Amino acid sequence: MSLLSLSFTLGFVLIAMVLSLWLKLGLERDMVIATVRSAIQLIVVGYILKAVFTLNNPVFIVLMIVLMIGVATQNASKRGKSLYGVVWWRVLLALCVSEVVTQGLLLAMGVVPFTPRYVIPISGMIVGNSMIASSLLLNRLQSETAAHRAQVLATLALGGTPRQSILPYVKQAIRASLIPTIDSTKTTGLVQLPGMMTGLIIAGANPIEAVRYQLLILFVLMAGCAIASITLGFSVYPTLFNRNQQLMLQ
Repeated sequence: MSLLSLSFTLGFVLIAMVLSLWLKLGLERDMVIATVRSAIQLIVVGYILKAVFTLNNPVFIVLMIVLMIGVATQNASKRGKSLYGVVWWRVLLALCVSEVVTQGLLLAMGVVPFTPRYVIPISGMIVGNSMIASSLLLNRLQSETAAHRAQVLATLALGGTPRQSILPYVKQAIRASLIPTIDSTKTTGLVQLPGMMTGLIIAGANPIEAVRYQLLILFVLMAGCAIASITLGFSVYPTLFNRNQQLMLQ
């Protein structure tokens, strides 16, 4: 695709802005910022990846993964601002466990080689989707706890432990955080053709080979999101209680 052809696609952003103006949504500024930021970020990342692919050094592969996890941790942690405990390290733990387990198994089984061309894109998808699941988990856990505050307090008053009082709502939050991933997996091929598969086909790959890689990604992402959500859910719920086992979330 030429730069001229790419510039024409800004017309789609203009369409979105016109619709926002028409309905008075007030999203025009955010759309401009999102467009500029995404362009700058992707261009910078493109040059960085080009250099990393050329060097093919394990150190730079690890540094790229660390950078992705760090940014994802910062973004997801914002959803837990109302929690009293330190949330960011729990999010970091969840993302690290998700990445290490899933990517580690892929490498251990020889499914993908330890090269930047494979490890970095797959890690980006794992970390990105795990970040979304973590954000949803934090949002839902806080809303579930607030909505069932009376039940939690009643369980505590009757001698139950914090874990006993909050466990049903932790499970509800985990379930809710995984629904988008599961629904997306269910409709793949019928409603949508995922980005990786589409990209490979456009690049000239055999469609059957593209399907195999896409199935690999779908299965890995489902496991990664589940690991991240469960790890974060069970590590973050203690922040809802103080040392006296009293519910702190108002």
